[in-house]
Amino acid sequence: MNTRQLVTVFLLALFCFGMILLAGCARQEEEGNVIKIGVAGPMQFIHGQHHMLGAQMAADEINDAGGIKVGDDYYTIELVKIDTNELLSVDDASSAVEKAIAQDNIDLLVGTIRTEAAVAIQELMMDHQKIYITCGASFKEMADKVSQDYDRYKYWFRLTPLNGELLAKASLLLLQHVGQVMKDDYGIETPKVAVVCEEAAAGDTLAAVAQQVIPSFGMEVAGVWRPSPQATDMTAELAAIRDSGAQIIYTYLSSSGGVTYARQWGELKIPAASVGINVEAQSKGFIEATDNYGNYEFTLNTYAPVEITEKTIKWYEDFIAKAGEFPTYNAGTYDALYIYKEAVERAGTLDLDAVIEEMEKTRFTSACGIQAFDENHDVIWGPEYVTAVGTQWQDGELKCVWPYDWQGITYPGTVKYQLPPWVEEALQK
Repeated sequence: MNTRQLVTVFLLALFCFGMILLAGCARQEEEGNVIKIGVAGPMQFIHGQHHMLGAQMAADEINDAGGIKVGDDYYTIELVKIDTNELLSVDDASSAVEKAIAQDNIDLLVGTIRTEAAVAIQELMMDHQKIYITCGASFKEMADKVSQDYDRYKYWFRLTPLNGELLAKASLLLLQHVGQVMKDDYGIETPKVAVVCEEAAAGDTLAAVAQQVIPSFGMEVAGVWRPSPQATDMTAELAAIRDSGAQIIYTYLSSSGGVTYARQWGELKIPAASVGINVEAQSKGFIEATDNYGNYEFTLNTYAPVEITEKTIKWYEDFIAKAGEFPTYNAGTYDALYIYKEAVERAGTLDLDAVIEEMEKTRFTSACGIQAFDENHDVIWGPEYVTAVGTQWQDGELKCVWPYDWQGITYPGTVKYQLPPWVEEALQK
């Protein structure tokens, strides 16, 4: 090989080496410009599936628009799916999130539903000083920790649902609405209410608050029943409720037991209107899952196809088009990603203290209302913020029936509440 050939080979090798370096630098830059967001939930259940669907919708939209702008740079969102299995095992939830922190190096976390799991995960995320936006668990004490020890718990925020006390207030407003219908239209002076709250931490709060508040509505507590969250048979409870003479059943059912309850309530034609919280009744497949016995179930909800804000109907329809399902409150992971994005972009940095300071200033118009945080990083409830809605299954369709002239609010598209025909018949006797 002559000198010219040697020079050519050398230059070619140098060129190839340079290209490899450039490619490596590009990969490093690309990998560096990624924000990893863990999406935690029970992925075998609708709750976790909606955690993932809401987050995926937001991530796709944000990435398609260029990503999250941090100063002069743009960062792509990468979602890490975390199956917590928390409805069946609290221990599984903590282990799954810890693995995502150690192996996937997530930057922040959204999701979770079961209080017992969310509390454990909160401690874990605070240990690692990573932002955790709860989108499913309502335990108020999680928020109380922020004011008790701000330096440790400042990384935590709750977006959905309302905390347990506010959930109780909002769901009891639905109960009051039904009770007023019975008083005004059927002359029932003191409606009797059966309280059915699943055996769980959030159920403890709602059952206790309900028993205190119901008498103030001019109603009587007929009894309290605490079934398992995954109960597959509630005929004994429902028979006892029928024997108690209750005319209304106030519910808190967050898991699969909500299908069991509604199916057997409708099948047995228990002469008591059902109202409160039944998460399964928020789903599109609820009527089919209850063998068509779920009609007239009335539940607190986060979303409905009415004009809560200018974003609601389009977002609601987009979610159904992508998921084939109505969004449950767990789909609030969608808003969580946008709130985080806007906070980062206002801060102009990924520095956690700066981002947290901007998150505390949040006022975000979402499909469920105006979202903002109080001093404990809890989502604010009220007429000018997130009100929640009451939805009822009527003739196989999910309708918004509350707020109905509450604090001057009736969202366009809202219809009147309907008593189940068999309950109406019993009241007329």
